[in-house]
Amino acid sequence: MNPKIATLGYVSLQTSDMETSVNFFQEVIGLECTNKIGDSYYFRAWGDFEHHSLVLSPGETGKVTHFGLRTKRKEDVELFEQQLSAKGYEIENVPAWTTAGIGEAIRFTAPSGHRIELYYDIQRPQVEDSRKSVLKNQTYKSWAKGISPRRLDHINIHTSADAKSVYAFFVDELGFRINECIQEEDGALLAGWMSVTELVHDIALVTHKKLETTARFHHISYWLDDVGDILRAADILKESKLQFIGPGKHSISQATYLYVIDPGSGCRVELFTGGYLIFEPDWETVVWRPEERKLGNTFWGDSITGNELILPTIEA
Repeated sequence: MNPKIATLGYVSLQTSDMETSVNFFQEVIGLECTNKIGDSYYFRAWGDFEHHSLVLSPGETGKVTHFGLRTKRKEDVELFEQQLSAKGYEIENVPAWTTAGIGEAIRFTAPSGHRIELYYDIQRPQVEDSRKSVLKNQTYKSWAKGISPRRLDHINIHTSADAKSVYAFFVDELGFRINECIQEEDGALLAGWMSVTELVHDIALVTHKKLETTARFHHISYWLDDVGDILRAADILKESKLQFIGPGKHSISQATYLYVIDPGSGCRVELFTGGYLIFEPDWETVVWRPEERKLGNTFWGDSITGNELILPTIEA
């Protein structure tokens, strides 16, 4: 049986201004801190079930060091290691619990230049009574502070590596399905919205001919329950004196969005709701052409042009 990815797990983010970034993610976005070890903070949304969906650590610049994907089965970690090693990928073995809440894992560099971690075993920390929800199927009290998103939704990454090799890797090696894409007439992909779940995308991948560094990270996205929550988020961001793009609606994914940048790390956060789910086993990729890109990015609301999607991104 081929190894499989179950879900997007977390993003490890480096920031040059810890105080500002911690305040942004904890008080403005409203994530819950599950642990602090040394100088690193571990955060998750009130509806996330893993130990964390974001690790925040100090560094010289804003940078995503890696992102984690959880496998469907424990044995899949070893199977991926064997499969990728046979293809020539250099594998780093990460001992269990080196990262808080994460068991034995492997890390490697994808053809896009992004560092990826695969793991299965996790530890779910106990929640203090003062923060615990009365709902047995929910981790924390909702709306405790800030914008208060429910869960991690997806990430958006950019690369200047060979597009054909990059998309082939995510599809053939990791098992992602491309649900929507921007494709040139000759078949070359400019952007792909890919998932292993029923979401339109767990990972969005955009390719470019040239970037400051081969691997870039555009945004991490957290899910809000409805459009009213997005409007409430806009009020909170305005009161926090933060600039943002949106609210608007994407044509690709059909979701309502709002973008804001963490002033500490420079990492963009998308607040996201609506859209559609894909349950069909024979789903055919929805193809958009380059001349339709502006419409694909923005159905209505603040216009998200190609250049605005590119800049600024942080290194990955």
